[in-house]
Amino acid sequence: MRRRVARRLQAALATLALAAATGAVLSAPSASAATGGATGYATQNGGTTGGAGGQTVRATTGTAIHAALCGRATSSTPITIEVEGTVNHGNTAKVSGGSCNTAAGVIELKQISNVTIVGVGAGAVFDQLGIHIRESSNIVIQNVTVRNVKKSGSPTSNGGDAIGMESDVRNVWVDHVTLEASGGESEGFDGLFDMKDNTQYVTLSYSILRNSGRGGLVGSSETELSNSFITYHHNLYENLDSRVPLLRGGTAHIYNNHYLRINESGINSRAGARAKVDNNYFEDSKDVLGTFYTDAAGYWQVSGNTFDNVTWSSPGTENNPAGPDPQSNTSVSIPYAYTLDAASCVPSVVSRTAGAGKGLQVSDGACSPQTPAPTTPAPTTPAPTTPAPTTPAPTTPAPSTSAPSGTNLSIGAGSDGSGKADGTSYGNVRDGDPATYWSPAGTTGYVSIKWGSPTAVSRVVVKEAAGATGRIGSWRLLNADTGAVLSSGSGAGAVTFARTTLSKITFEITGSSGTPQVAEFETYAG
Repeated sequence: MRRRVARRLQAALATLALAAATGAVLSAPSASAATGGATGYATQNGGTTGGAGGQTVRATTGTAIHAALCGRATSSTPITIEVEGTVNHGNTAKVSGGSCNTAAGVIELKQISNVTIVGVGAGAVFDQLGIHIRESSNIVIQNVTVRNVKKSGSPTSNGGDAIGMESDVRNVWVDHVTLEASGGESEGFDGLFDMKDNTQYVTLSYSILRNSGRGGLVGSSETELSNSFITYHHNLYENLDSRVPLLRGGTAHIYNNHYLRINESGINSRAGARAKVDNNYFEDSKDVLGTFYTDAAGYWQVSGNTFDNVTWSSPGTENNPAGPDPQSNTSVSIPYAYTLDAASCVPSVVSRTAGAGKGLQVSDGACSPQTPAPTTPAPTTPAPTTPAPTTPAPTTPAPSTSAPSGTNLSIGAGSDGSGKADGTSYGNVRDGDPATYWSPAGTTGYVSIKWGSPTAVSRVVVKEAAGATGRIGSWRLLNADTGAVLSSGSGAGAVTFARTTLSKITFEITGSSGTPQVAEFETYAG
């Protein structure tokens, strides 16, 4: 039986009249918005700047937040929403408009992009009200507290998640937030920070997660493996039972976090997940790293961590703790620059920087809190950043019909991807049979080829099924180990790129006419 935790404790508003009615006013000149810039995997895939460059609006209610979203010219018009006061069920109503898709009883960031929500002034508290991010991209949430969100009992919101992301979410930066509950699942609470159904390129930084049964998960089941490229750094995880985080598939970078009183299990890497775990401080906790509650193994690369009064259980059929002497069993390449604080100072620097109301201070890599200088990002959708040396710049090759030489490495390999259409299989793209095909459930999606050991690839050929030629529009080819973009373009055909050694390569369709049908995803060494 699980032990109970002992201590749970309008940028485009039409008129000032609407602003007053909903609790929103144009921000005062002295208002303080987000400073610094995104870190970790949120810097990849074009970067994450939220509403930078757009209008700024002040909101004091959830209805005002929705009104600001709905008052924009389009669903992608940049906006920064500065929030002050307590947002709750009583002041959060559905607002309708062509640039939004909102609902009552939850902050709904659905089918939108280029938005920042930041707490200002005396602070912003979302009381028993979750923030739901769905089918959205380029979102920043900063300097807010979300507390006591329930999935059962009364009132309920957001499935019990303080912040939840699902369904094709890209590029989210959550920074300097406090996420807390007052109990576990039996008291009606669920996860504090959850990602599922194809959520990628997310960073959680300088935040506090505490007093809950569940910290957060990546992937809703052992077969839902479409989520990846998540960074967790300089966070405090305190008085939690488990899931700090739970990783099902994908790649995560976990560094400079302070884990205090993790009661049952900690970083739970399973179902093929790969976690790079650097310079964290684990204190007064149990089983802080491993694969737990499943026989579907996950993997980790460890360095520089401190284990202070950590206890470890014995291995079993469905429990594989990494300790008492954690060793690496994989290697994870990180495509962005970062600076590690020494693990010994992590409790101190995290206590001074993490959470809402800490002045948005960050560490300078020498265990000393600093106030970051404001950045000046692009005014709309961010331009691609200069990639790290290991990340080749995207190119736009002309599709080729020439037959490649050598062995098709996809034959006999594995495959997976995003939700597939009824009656199709991921394996159809690697069976050598052009009569079979894979289709996503909609007009976009991705499919991957993967191997049990690193494999050198420099050329792929994507073939469409008969009767569906010409449907594939824009696409990206990704190194699924690191998230690096190997190439991009439009139309099916052959693509050549710099020879890269990897364990998994992904073909992501970002635009198409009709439902695409991929008959073969061939891979070649040269």
